Amino acid sequence: MIHVIIGTKAQLIKMAPIMCRLRDRGLEYRYISTGQHKETMSDILDNFGLPGPDIVLYRGKDVSSIASMLFWFCRVLWVSVFHMEKVFGKQGKRKDLVLVHGDTMSTLLGALVARLAGMRVGHVESGLRSFDFLNPFPEEITRVLTFRLAHYFFCQDQAAVDNLKKYKGIKVNTEGNSLYDALSSVNKNDINDLIEKGPFGIVSLHRHENINSKEAVERLLDLVDVVASRHYLVFVLHEPTKKSLNKYGLMSRVKNNNKEKIVSRMDYFSFVGLLKKADFVVSDGGSNQEECSYIGKPLLLLRSATERSEGVGVNCLLSNYNEHLVNDFTENYFTYEKEEVRLEVSPSERIVDYICHLK
Repeated sequence: MIHVIIGTKAQLIKMAPIMCRLRDRGLEYRYISTGQHKETMSDILDNFGLPGPDIVLYRGKDVSSIASMLFWFCRVLWVSVFHMEKVFGKQGKRKDLVLVHGDTMSTLLGALVARLAGMRVGHVESGLRSFDFLNPFPEEITRVLTFRLAHYFFCQDQAAVDNLKKYKGIKVNTEGNSLYDALSSVNKNDINDLIEKGPFGIVSLHRHENINSKEAVERLLDLVDVVASRHYLVFVLHEPTKKSLNKYGLMSRVKNNNKEKIVSRMDYFSFVGLLKKADFVVSDGGSNQEECSYIGKPLLLLRSATERSEGVGVNCLLSNYNEHLVNDFTENYFTYEKEEVRLEVSPSERIVDYICHLK
């Protein structure tokens, strides 16, 4: 039996193509949700034509703060350890394969629970490193701990494989990220009611280091204002960002800027449709970095460092919060536009091929 343990929207988007291929090949799997995120999860499942989770380990509100994350982590771990049969089903057996993804707390939780159950762990999107435990935090720590728990490492490129040399286990180069397959699944573009006519850029910001203090949020908004001084922006508001803006009394600053239109999070296919229509993207997200690299969209990355190589120096400008770099991108974003990437083999197919080999 294959068990897929995920908990966030980004994980679901990247694991959905793998789950679709497992289904299409008649490979039985169980989708176990840690409950870390709930908002828009059902919309994403609808996008990919997938059923809901077989079990949800936590049914409280979305985990969006350090305090709520600690409570959620301990509760889910307790439930999982003392109710193993409920988590993995009556058909669950030792040596089953558990797939986890990425670098969230759900990743570590899934790998830990799987090892406690005596099951094998497959880590999808493995091998990414920044080599700085404080940046990004806590993702870099989560990755290293998950590496020590995994048996199989599904890596998106040779650099990720090389980062895992000192870790025991089998490394598989999938030669791309499963996000490529998620993007390839998008077949609709129904977003006309979200935007005004004319050119626009997208703003999507949510990383902990950018919203965990008033100073960090103000620095972020100062740079967004530089871009907004020349371009109309669609600000996709993530829930943690919304909470920080309200907490620090900065929401009115965004709402009162007539060059920025606030929109709520949307289903994945609609977001990709928006992404493809935009002239450029301003983001701090790793998934956005990958998406833009695959479709060749100009990206201004509001971070000091990134563990991902996709697009950097090509379609992606790593800002390091430098106003001069931001201003240059604002004036010359079109020079970062590149052709869409075409992969010969689906990364998700490579992963499922290997899983078939294991069975």
